Formats: sequence, C-alpha cells, structure tokens
Amino acid sequence: MLLPNKKDSIHRLWLYRILTKIADDSYLASVLYFKGGTCAAIRNLLNRFSVDLDFDYMGTEHEIPKVKKLLETIFMDLGLMIKDQSSRVPQYFLKYSNNEGRNNLKIDTFFPPLLGNKYEQVRLVDIDRVLFCQTVETMFANKLIAFVDRYKKRGSIAARDLYDIHYFFLQGYEYDRNIIEKYSNQTIEGFLEGLFVFIESKISQTVIDQDLNYLLLPEEFKKIRTILKKETLLLIKNNLLTL
Repeated sequence: MLLPNKKDSIHRLWLYRILTKIADDSYLASVLYFKGGTCAAIRNLLNRFSVDLDFDYMGTEHEIPKVKKLLETIFMDLGLMIKDQSSRVPQYFLKYSNNEGRNNLKIDTFFPPLLGNKYEQVRLVDIDRVLFCQTVETMFANKLIAFVDRYKKRGSIAARDLYDIHYFFLQGYEYDRNIIEKYSNQTIEGFLEGLFVFIESKISQTVIDQDLNYLLLPEEFKKIRTILKKETLLLIKNNLLTL
C-alpha cells in the first residue's frame, strides 16, 4: 500500500494487525468479506493510501452481537480504544497510541450486501493471510454506487471515490452492470448519465484538494488535482458511447 507520509506507516501497521486477527478467526473470516479502498490498495488494484477497513457482512442479523463481541475482544487484545460504535451493525471508531500524527481508524460493515455482489478468496501478501474479498468487477460497481449514495444518505462527498473511479477506468477494469442496475433501478446508461451530472455539479476543486492531498504522494497529487474531474467526466462519456 502506498504511503504518502512516513508517519502513515504506524496507521498501516494497525490496519494490518486488525486484518490479521480477523483472518485468523475462522468465524469472522467466514462472515466479514473485505472491500473498499484499503482492500483495493492492499491488492495493488489502487495506487493511493487508504485509512479505513470496510467489509460486507455476510451473516444473519441475529449473529451481529456475536460478531461485535469477537471484534471487541480483538480490539481489547490489541490495546485499541473504542471511541464510538453503532448499535445496529459492527461499525467502530477506534483510537490507538501514536505521538507522531494520525491515531484514529474506522471499521465499517455493510449489511445487507448489494444484490449480485461476487467474492473470491485472495491471499493478501502483506499480511500473508487469505480473506474473501469483493471481485474487481464488484468493487468497481460498488464504488460507482457509493459515490452518489454517500451524498444521498449523508450529504457528504468523497473526492477519493472520484479518484478511484478515474483510476479503475484508466486501468481498464470492468464493472458489474447488473449490480448497478439492481441497486439503482435504472439502466446502466441512465445511471452513468446521472453520475455524470452529479460529478459535474457537485465536485469542486476545493473538495478534491481537501480530500486527496493526504492520500497521494505530493508529486502524484500535483499532477492529478486539476485534471481529475475533467478526465473522469470524459471517461464516463466514453464509456457511455461503448455501451
């Protein structure tokens, strides 16, 4: 995983410690399927730093207390402090000891997962463990959905979603259109047209600068910051032409 700042090595260490503990617990590894930016970064599918751990929860609702208890045991064993948590799903805001800078991380789970999501077992080389992860096509579809969904549900915009969409398109990754169509209740053409309008109207240079400057190497951030929005719109338009 790319480290834009040497101080972020401490944060990466904590991400790896938690992931290793989850992978070593046979039950947790069977119900928590890895996803999101950190998953993509660890799998070398994405070239930016990522700070949180995201999972699709594959168990049943009545098993959630068991999952939370096991996770909280891991946090206690690692000496992590729980600053806040959700009462509904396994979602935690954690604090670790670090005098050099960043000292918070978030663990989030999505339940129920999106219809049509697909997964595969992947060896994560950095921790030498195997976990179920979203396939690349599922990950890309979820990224496209999350960009607009984040705004609808929370009124927030994450420029890192824009960066990831741009990067996935440039790498030639495919997205699973069935996931997008089932979730949005639109054709893929209608969804992408709406995404185009959303990016054009909602993404400002300030949003890009504030959200991305600490996730990329300085030289990469300097190269991409002013062209990211324009190029992403062009990539979406080109994709629409090929449908």
